[in-house]
Parts: sequence; C-alpha cells; structure tokens
Amino acid sequence: MLTRKQRELLVFINRRIESDGVSPSFDEMKEALNLKSKSGIHRLITALEERQFIRRLPHRARALEILRLPEDLNPAPARGAQPMAKGFAPNVIAGNFPVRSPEPEPPEEAAVPQTPAAAGASGIELPLFGRIAAGTPIEALRDPNVTISVPPSMLGGGDHYALEIDGDSMIEAGIFDGDTVIIKQCDTAENGAIVVALVDGQEATLKRLRRKGDSIALEPANVTHKIQIYGPDRVKVQGRLVGLLRSY
Repeated sequence: MLTRKQRELLVFINRRIESDGVSPSFDEMKEALNLKSKSGIHRLITALEERQFIRRLPHRARALEILRLPEDLNPAPARGAQPMAKGFAPNVIAGNFPVRSPEPEPPEEAAVPQTPAAAGASGIELPLFGRIAAGTPIEALRDPNVTISVPPSMLGGGDHYALEIDGDSMIEAGIFDGDTVIIKQCDTAENGAIVVALVDGQEATLKRLRRKGDSIALEPANVTHKIQIYGPDRVKVQGRLVGLLRSY
C-alpha cells in the first residue's frame, strides 16, 4: 500500500514524464507536494523505488522511470502536472551479472543500470579496481586479479574498468554507495561529465567535472557535500563514466 504522499508523488512524476519526456526536478516535486525540504522527497522516492513503482536511471539528470501504477490509483494530477503526452522511453538493459569475487554490485550519457537477471557467459570481463570514494577523495585501489562481467552493449571502443562506489556524494545523479561504475579510460572529458579524477597524483574521486577559468571544480551531486576546487596541475582525468551496475 502507498501512503497519500507516495501516491501523489507517483502520479505527478508519471504525468510529467508523459508530457515532457523527463521527470520533474526535486524542487518541482517539493513544491507540488507542499513539502518544506527535499529530504522528504528523497524519502518518498526511496519508498517508491523499494516498492518497485519507479526506478532511478543513473547518469542522466532528473532520470526516473515509472515501472507500474497501482490498479486502484486515481491518476488525478498533482499541482503543476501537465496533460499526458507520449514521451521518451528510457534505455534500460536488464542483466544478470556475476558478482565481484566473492560478490559484485548520470551529461548524461547512455545510462544503463543493470540488475541481477541474465548476462552470464556473454559478458566481457573488466578489471575491478577496488572502492572509490564518491564522498571524499581516497587513494585508488587497483587489483587487476579481480574482475566483473559486463554486457558488451554497455561498452564502446577503448579500454574500460570498473570501480566500486564508497560514499553518498553522487546520490542525486543516481549513484549510490555500493554501486559499481563502468569507466572508460581517457585523459580528458567534456565540461559537466562525471569522471574519475586523480587529485595530487594519489587520490581518486568520482565527481562531475567543471572548468572555471584556470581552476577545476569537482562537483558532488549531494547538497550536503562541498564543491572541491583545484588548480589545473592538481587534477588529472583518469576516465569517464559510461555505465553502472547495481545489485538489489
């Protein structure tokens, strides 16, 4: 069963996706439901996701997918909702991925969240380079002996590797503690891309890259975390985010 606020938010998100092709922002949701803070929206979104009514699509701004609506739900629009219209269909690939030994787990480009369902022998083995902080920089852990299987459709040209997320600084981009991100190796990235950045030659962090004059800003996707600003000689791009795996 859904609470009144959960039902209201579900209808609002569904109508906005149908009319605009994208889900509403957290600020729009907060205003539509007359809530005082976005933390209440976070809780409602999490509750709807746990009940399998919605799914968050990482690496895309404002990316939510409606999985189902309750049969008894009266789809009366929440305040600010728009008339329904055909919108886009998110590109989501279902898969079953061998877990990191002994278990595994956004620009925004081809966001392809994967869940344990059916990949197996057809997957490509990528090295899993330990845990990277999505909250504060930590030294990158590299263990080439540990691998994870990834569907070929997630990968383009070039070399790739996987990293486990440790922290919550990218939750508003749909990247959570325990997720495994797929990184394409590169030494440069467009402004606004989510990248693995090496700070001072020894600490790695996953953040959104912003160039501001002669400085480089590494932006979190969590209002409780601060933007980190460095000189250009202190930050080197180690790769760009192209996919995400998650165990439920």
